[in-house]
Amino acid sequence: MANHPPDAPAPLRLAWLVWGLGAMFYLMALFHRVAPAVMTVELMREFHISAGALGNLAAFYFYSYAAMQTPTGIWADVWGPRRLLSTGALVAALGTFLFALAPSFFWAGTGRLLIGASVAVAFVGLLKLSTCWFPPRYFAMVSGMAVLVGIAGAVFAGTPLRLLMDLFGWRQVMLIVAVVTLVIGLAIWIFVRDFPPAHGDGDANLGQTVKAGTSARAIVAGIREVFRYRNTALLMVIPGCLPGSTLTFTGLWGVPYLTTHYGLTPSKAAVLTSSMMVATALGSPTAGWLSDRLGRRKPVFMIGCALALVHYAAAFYWPNLPFSIMVLCLLMAGFSASTVIITFAMAKESVPERFAGTISGVANTGVMIGPMLLQPAVSWMLDHRWQGQMREGVRIYSQRAYQSGFAIMLTWMALSLVLLFFTQETYCRQRK
Repeated sequence: MANHPPDAPAPLRLAWLVWGLGAMFYLMALFHRVAPAVMTVELMREFHISAGALGNLAAFYFYSYAAMQTPTGIWADVWGPRRLLSTGALVAALGTFLFALAPSFFWAGTGRLLIGASVAVAFVGLLKLSTCWFPPRYFAMVSGMAVLVGIAGAVFAGTPLRLLMDLFGWRQVMLIVAVVTLVIGLAIWIFVRDFPPAHGDGDANLGQTVKAGTSARAIVAGIREVFRYRNTALLMVIPGCLPGSTLTFTGLWGVPYLTTHYGLTPSKAAVLTSSMMVATALGSPTAGWLSDRLGRRKPVFMIGCALALVHYAAAFYWPNLPFSIMVLCLLMAGFSASTVIITFAMAKESVPERFAGTISGVANTGVMIGPMLLQPAVSWMLDHRWQGQMREGVRIYSQRAYQSGFAIMLTWMALSLVLLFFTQETYCRQRK
């Protein structure tokens, strides 16, 4: 199987064009991840659901997304990025159509489940395109560009989505998103190739020969082997708290919390939650650079986790906290949560290099478990603490209810901080 980039690299202009089509699909993946944050009121009113049901509706995305992480890496090798990304985009379009036209909660949840499963291939497929179309020295830079494109999708799911919903309604906007996703999928199928022209077609024989390492027995053996190393199990539990807390706030309950208790309009609240995502995007390369510079992983990871814990706690629990200080605390919490990016380097260095793909899938599953568990858990607590207040057919939750829900996030952060003490420092060196 031709599974490597050609000796003669493609012209950069052509490489960026091909990569850009894949990146557009990754942008849509992050858009869908955060979109429920600005439509909580509309969804609760439309489907007559409580906070707990809304949390599950949002988390359906993460259930299927997390389940797809390990097989996605294998499919990227067997199918190639063109087939993987185009198929994922077409299924995502179908899921978005289903979500936009859903007559009931069941069909809306089914749509979210399809969306999560299909967009789960976007990042891995994009990395595969980067490997096949760019010289190796460009890989880190291109990967960084992928993160920025993804964050752009999350930002678009904030204020711009809210403004479009105010003009056209959430169903109409999601129908437009479905059409755009469909066009992206067709464009990937028509214009993207797995390798540059100098390498030949590159698609014809891809997948006909599967490496022995991709057999089901070898996959299971590899997963069992990586769990023999101490850091593997710990890094399945530790990192989920940071993206889980950030996405639970920015992607679900931040907008209603800020509108109810700080008097912000939904558009202004969406600006703040989107700004937290931007802070996370800016913090990721900073955390990686600092860790490499120090030659240590644990201290940077622990400091980031501790700072996120302190700033979230101050934003939610400090009595009479001025609004400007609360905003600063939320932005600092988003920035500090970016240290979760160290998970992938630390996990890769904790096992022999031959397990790099397996441990990456395991680590990414641990990261995605955070929002998958925290969104429904916080939503359940809000319902549990609900005092019967309603406004225009939608439940209104008190400050104390939100504090009880957000306490679950902080508890996981505190636990992760303790567990980090028991991880092995890799000193930025690959285990032999």
